[in-house]
Amino acid sequence: MTKPTMTRRALLGAFAATTVTAAPYAANAFGILRGAGDIRKLNMYSARTGETLDMIYWIEGEYIRPAVQEINYFMRDWRVDEAHTIDPRTLDIMAASHNLLDTPQPYLLLSGYRSPSTNAMLRARSSGVARNSLHMQGQAADLRIEGRSVSQVARAAQSCSAGGVGRYSGSNFTHMDCGPVRSWGR
Repeated sequence: MTKPTMTRRALLGAFAATTVTAAPYAANAFGILRGAGDIRKLNMYSARTGETLDMIYWIEGEYIRPAVQEINYFMRDWRVDEAHTIDPRTLDIMAASHNLLDTPQPYLLLSGYRSPSTNAMLRARSSGVARNSLHMQGQAADLRIEGRSVSQVARAAQSCSAGGVGRYSGSNFTHMDCGPVRSWGR
C-alpha cells in the first residue's frame, strides 16, 4: 500500500486554518467532546515506524478527507503494513483528550488498527487482548504522552464521556475507543 498524499487544496486549507484561533465548544459530532474545538488536530509519533504526524483533520464541522486518509495510514498495523479506516469518533476522542491535557507533547501511538492475525498473535501472548478487539475495526488506540501519567490521560479521555477508556499502568499506556462508555484498569 502506498502512503496517501494530501492534495494542494487540502494542504492550503489546513495551512490557512493554522492561523485561526480555535475556541473550544461542545462538539456536536459525537457526544460532548469538550475541548475538541473548531479545529481538530492530532500530533503523534510512532517509535515502531519512526513516523510522525501533526495534522489538522477537521475544520468547523468538516473532516478533511486527505488528512483522515493520512491518519488511517499512520495508524496502520505496522506488523503487516495494512491500513484500515479509523473511526472518526476515535480521532475526536483522541483530539479532545489531548487538548484537555494541555501539553505540546505528541501522543506516542502504540497500537491503532490491528489486523485479525496481529490481534490473534497478541492475544496468544497476553490475556489483556480482547478476542473481538475494537482495534480490528479501527475503533481504538493505545497511547501515551511524555510528561503525563496513565491516570491523567485516562481522566482526560473519560471526561469526554464518549467511549471506553482503559488504564494499563504496568505497561504505561491508555486505551481509548469509541465503543460503549466504560472504564477499566488501574
